[in-house]
Amino acid sequence: MIKINNLHASIGDKEILKGFNIEVKAGEVHAIMGPNGTGKSTLASVISGKKNYEVTAGSIEFDGQDILEMEADERARAGIFLAFQYPIEIPGVSTTNFMKAAINEKRKAQGLAPMEAKEFLARMKEKMALVEIDKAFMSRSLNEGFSGGEKKRNEVFQMAMLEPKLCILDETDSGLDIDAMRIVSNGVNKLKSKDNAFIIITHYQRLLDYIVPDFVHVMYDGRIVKTGTKELALELEEKGYDWVKELV
Repeated sequence: MIKINNLHASIGDKEILKGFNIEVKAGEVHAIMGPNGTGKSTLASVISGKKNYEVTAGSIEFDGQDILEMEADERARAGIFLAFQYPIEIPGVSTTNFMKAAINEKRKAQGLAPMEAKEFLARMKEKMALVEIDKAFMSRSLNEGFSGGEKKRNEVFQMAMLEPKLCILDETDSGLDIDAMRIVSNGVNKLKSKDNAFIIITHYQRLLDYIVPDFVHVMYDGRIVKTGTKELALELEEKGYDWVKELV
């Protein structure tokens, strides 16, 4: 699905990713954990194609294709979805219209005609039920006035509508209460399949009680320093991150 080899990336004069390596296959869930400032969100931004980061070495292959020269919208159309840590608000654009435009742009890139209104509304109804979103949210401006939990549920709803191949969740658990955590996690678990893959970026083990990863990677100083199973996340929860420095 995605293979990252010796990835180095900087913002300004500061190098953040310092030889990052990972391979995620279809059907797998990978969790990336680590302390603040270690490069987790930078990794998500670089994969998705944010412009303010400069890749200075290494490669990212998605479905066998080098994507480093692709724009962010091209990567999205190819099937990469990033759920933001802090979803942005877009006043004046309803969630329904936003989703209709996003889906039809993806279909256009695939050489398909715009989705029929009946099919679109049926898909919306199905996916809204998945993350327990009230239909009233669909007419509101995207994320405007939404609580933190509502924004995160809306992100998972968008992911469900677009059906990407690679889903990157950047600290989706940040600011969620127990009920919102359960709803978001249930939505993610229902979306998992043998044809897609997930990279879950988180500080805390608690999210991994709901979404069980196949692999847990500890990231420190811009690269992965240890890989294991879910038990590794429990070890991090018990010991904290200070001991990770010994692995560098």
